[in-house]
Order: sequence, then C-alpha cells, then structure tokens
Amino acid sequence: MKKLLYLLILLISFSSIGQNESLFEQGKELYKNGKYQQAITSWMQILDKGEHSAELYFNLGNAQYKLNHIGPSVYYYEKALQLSPNDADIKNNLAFAENARIDSIEPLPKTVFSKWYHSISSIFSFEGWAIFAVALSIFFVALFLFYFFAFTERRKRLLFVSSMFVGIILIASLTMAFFTYSDYSKNQPAVIFANEIEVKTEPSLGSNVAFTLHEGTKVQILAQDGNWYRITLADGKDGWIPSTDLKQL
Repeated sequence: MKKLLYLLILLISFSSIGQNESLFEQGKELYKNGKYQQAITSWMQILDKGEHSAELYFNLGNAQYKLNHIGPSVYYYEKALQLSPNDADIKNNLAFAENARIDSIEPLPKTVFSKWYHSISSIFSFEGWAIFAVALSIFFVALFLFYFFAFTERRKRLLFVSSMFVGIILIASLTMAFFTYSDYSKNQPAVIFANEIEVKTEPSLGSNVAFTLHEGTKVQILAQDGNWYRITLADGKDGWIPSTDLKQL
C-alpha cells in the first residue's frame, strides 16, 4: 500500500513538473509575440503552484517592464536577484527598471567602520560564516592536539602560535556569523506598488504627510501597526503607509 502511495505521489510530481514546463514555454512564446500580459498570466500560474526560480522571476520582471509596470518589474527582478545574486543580466535589467522610477533616493554616507564591516560581511552569508566557524573550530582542535602530543620545544611553540592565530580568526568568524544573522533577521525590504502614496507621520489617514513616494521605490519595513507599515528609506526618512501599497520581498 505504501509503495502504491509513493508511486502516486511520484506520478503527480512528474505531472506537475511537466505542466509547469509547458506553462513556462507557453509564456515565453507569448512574450516573443508581444503578448506580455498573457505571458504574465501563464507564468503566474506556476507561482500559484508554489514553484519559484530566478529565471521565472526574471521573465516576469521583463514582461512587467514591457508594460511599463515599474513597481512589479523592480519587485520581480529583486526576487530573481535573491535566488541568483551574481547574475549579470538580472542586475542590468534591474538597473534599467530602477532608472525608470520617479523617486531618486540618495543613501546616507557610510562611516569608515560601516564600509569596512560591509566589505567583510558580504564575503559570506550568515550560513557561510557559521560553516567557516565550524571548520575553523575543527582545525583549532586538531592544532591543539598536535601541540599537546608534540615532543620538541620548537614544534610545540609553532603549533601553539598557529592554534592561537586560528582561535582568533574563529572568534572573529563567530562574531561575523552572529552579526550577519542579526542583519538578515532585521532585513525586511519591500517595493512600493502604488503609483503615488503619501507617507504619513502616524499610522492613520488623518495624520500629517511626511513625504510622497512613487511606484518602484525600495523601502525597509521597520514595524507594523494593524494595516499600516512603518517604513524607512536609504536616506534616513521614515513614515507610515498602508500595507496594501507595498509588497514585501
């Protein structure tokens, strides 16, 4: 009975994969013929089934850009970049979409320390730093054991210095793992989907207007109060907007 159940699940999986491939190719053909909205409809059916890929998001971004939907195009390019961060085509098309935005946000100048931290932390993800720390801890233990069982004074001194050096790097990598995980946890990017939205000083329609944003602008979510999000920009400005006017990445 279990074998029949596994076989049924396998057949359903293969059938779903075949349908998704068919929908993806159908969307590509529609896109080639200039039927961008119909292409989006085909590709969205794949997303509705829970399937995701950088290529799928990239094509959705292209179709939305062709329809001059700046907000959705930036959103899907950003989604594609999350799955394939080193893809040059995605970065290039995202830059085109960002240039089409109305809002021009100048980021706050970075301190020397923040530049130094960003350049080092970007070497690995928090998972990469954690794996690196585990590898260093194994290396540290091995060096310490070699030191403990070494016979000559010279070898002991060399192994001790080496183990201490690895220990310092281990502590630094553990620190980077915790810091990068904290950054990852706090990172809640979103893209404005409304054509134009007034950012409020408080989470209510009757509050004062802080500033105005337009479609395609990328923001960071700081907090939520009911159906309102408190957002901040790269230039330090912050305020409240309705949750319906943006889409989280």
